[in-house]
Amino acid sequence: MKLDALEVFTVAPPAPGWGGRYWIIVKLTTDTGITGYGECYASSVGPVAMQAVIEDVFTRHMAGENPENIELMFRRAYSAGFTQRPDLTVMGAFSGLEIACWDILGKDRDRPVWALLGGRMNDRIRAYTYLYPLPHHDIAEFWSSPDMTAEAAAARLADGYTALKFDPAGPYTLRGGHQPAMSDITRAVAFCRAIRDAVGDRADLLFGTHGQFTTAGAIRLGQALEPYAPLWFEEPIPPDNIAEFAEVARAVRIPIATGERMTTKAEFAHVLRTGGARILQPALGRVGGIWEAKKIAALAETHNAEMAPHLYAGPVEWAANVHFGVSTPNLLMAETIETPFHAALIKNSIAVEDGFIPAPTAPGLGIAFDEDLARAHPYTGPHLHLEMQEAPCDYANGNMFQGGAARDD
Repeated sequence: MKLDALEVFTVAPPAPGWGGRYWIIVKLTTDTGITGYGECYASSVGPVAMQAVIEDVFTRHMAGENPENIELMFRRAYSAGFTQRPDLTVMGAFSGLEIACWDILGKDRDRPVWALLGGRMNDRIRAYTYLYPLPHHDIAEFWSSPDMTAEAAAARLADGYTALKFDPAGPYTLRGGHQPAMSDITRAVAFCRAIRDAVGDRADLLFGTHGQFTTAGAIRLGQALEPYAPLWFEEPIPPDNIAEFAEVARAVRIPIATGERMTTKAEFAHVLRTGGARILQPALGRVGGIWEAKKIAALAETHNAEMAPHLYAGPVEWAANVHFGVSTPNLLMAETIETPFHAALIKNSIAVEDGFIPAPTAPGLGIAFDEDLARAHPYTGPHLHLEMQEAPCDYANGNMFQGGAARDD
């Protein structure tokens, strides 16, 4: 069996775009006619350029190869160009292709992917969700309203979720880490208070920051949140200075989580060695694929750290996360995005049940990917999957983060 053909789908979810502006889904076909799907979580170049990178990685390192030889193909992508270091774009391309190989292998053996990764460790996966507006909420006002967010938290609790993520401290600015405005800290505390009042001790609070602050700024904010006992303080500083995570970890009594913008075991090993985080959040469509994520989980286990795979993408990466989670002993939980389009794109073949995801039983990733729906929703714009603002933090008028919704208008 050899890898024979590649097709790339760049899919635009309907507004408001939860999960990003577009999702890059790859389809691999073998010379025996087996197909596999994967997802590339890559936002460092635009979609046209990214498709070219994916095609190059496949043609150069994978075409004609047995899909079993994942380690060999990884080493080619990682090292062949005299690189041998983490590369966000190349690894983003390889990751999706690697996930598709696992889908092929599972289908060829008539077994779920988790069965090829050490077997079933977890019968079901604890899911967590971002807090999004309810249908009756004003979407523009939601992101600055503790009361609306608390109402959304109560609704998700009623759905069975036991962990809820929110990110009220904005802005996302390309200028690097900044000191939060005092109004940002006040709003963040108000959100924590309102959500904690709404859910009590029945759900964990997951506080997101996504690399917005300087070390000192992250410490100021984190210490203000401590009375509400969040389960984690996510990516408090930019990911380009891993050693500084340890400074935040020593000063803040909330576990540090990070990883969505990191790639390969090399970067995650540095986080673990320095004590910067004990909750790791790899995006499987960026980190090097499922096999690389399993290596990171093994490293984490030796440091008594837990895994919480990240998702701000489509349902194919989510399916990979689920199989990874089923087979991983030090899994904490997995991020989930529930929208009708996410569900329809895989024909509801994997779903959340009362806040948990049952271990899939179908072969491969266990998904039925709807190619017709994917082709009916192409992304044709020039933008990146996610984009950060150029304007600095506004210390006079306050800031607001729009929850990751990505629009071209």
